[in-house]
Amino acid sequence: MNPNSTPHGQVVLVTGGGAGIGAAICRTLAERGWRVAVADIDADAAARVAGAVGGVGLSIDVTDAASIAAAATRAEAALGPIDAWVSNAGVSSMARFVEITEAEWDHNVDVNAKGVFLCGQEAARRFIARGTPGIIVNTASMAGKRGAAALLAHYVASKFAVVGLTQAMAFELAAHGIRVNCVCPGYVATGMQERELGWEARLRGQTVDEVRDLYIADTPLRRIETPEDVAGVVAFLLGPDAAFITGEAVAVNGGSFMD
Repeated sequence: MNPNSTPHGQVVLVTGGGAGIGAAICRTLAERGWRVAVADIDADAAARVAGAVGGVGLSIDVTDAASIAAAATRAEAALGPIDAWVSNAGVSSMARFVEITEAEWDHNVDVNAKGVFLCGQEAARRFIARGTPGIIVNTASMAGKRGAAALLAHYVASKFAVVGLTQAMAFELAAHGIRVNCVCPGYVATGMQERELGWEARLRGQTVDEVRDLYIADTPLRRIETPEDVAGVVAFLLGPDAAFITGEAVAVNGGSFMD
């Protein structure tokens, strides 16, 4: 690791940090010198990851502005002013388009899109009030770049929203020195994907292994992505080598959905 690129002592808050991609982001950033606030709706999971990375664990509901503000205040009380914010919390469910319920639509859009909006507001307000530049990275999806994702219409809509919101935030907040980007992961080996494999297998009338093989076949690099694949790109976007990058939706998906 290049010590010149290590943000010693800088503080980052990561939502959805208790498991999967979020936990990998927390580990990677801690290894690179960040002081990490691990925020998750599962407070116990956040505490476990925080204990492993020497950070602070926080309970957060990203659909509730008051909860977000409270988590940020606790993070700053424990670690100091927040320099970067990773809006990673997300959910998914699967159903054929004509069978998606209003409740499923609302849950996906509330967490995946509204959550990024509310967290982005909280982070930006703090950066602007302090008069210092800040960095925001949002987690979108390859399904936010192209809608041909079977059984995920509501999820696709929520992640397209993240990509568009990221671009709008970057355009408006650049005047304050705030950079905003998002990552678009592919088929990532997480607990969420394991659930999706089971759902899709039932809906397709196939086995889990057959569906997993479809995911691999759809990935030109021919393997399932790891959470660490995503975490490394997030770390890059938060680092000085990405100082002139903003408004980008960075595909981290092994070539899946290439046009």
